[in-house]
Amino acid sequence: MNITKADIVDTISSSTGISKLDTKYVVDGVFTAIVNAIAEGNKVELRGFGVFNSKKRKARMARNPKTGAPVELKERFVPVFKSSSEFVHKVIEEHP
Repeated sequence: MNITKADIVDTISSSTGISKLDTKYVVDGVFTAIVNAIAEGNKVELRGFGVFNSKKRKARMARNPKTGAPVELKERFVPVFKSSSEFVHKVIEEHP
């Protein structure tokens, strides 16, 4: 089962009593703040959840999987997420 942002908003709204519209603004604000911080080169650490960061990838030659033709990939930054040990243990304990 996939969980959407709307599902997250519904869950938070029903558990806090805050209206769905206000909850949506807060959730959007949190996501925007995380994206903007990473784009600026900062690290976002959420205790008990994990760390959002960016990682530098070196330039390299790759292959187009469809044609097999070589493709040059330039140096770039990619977003990464490292989950906390608490997060990992919760998933391990609750996963069927």
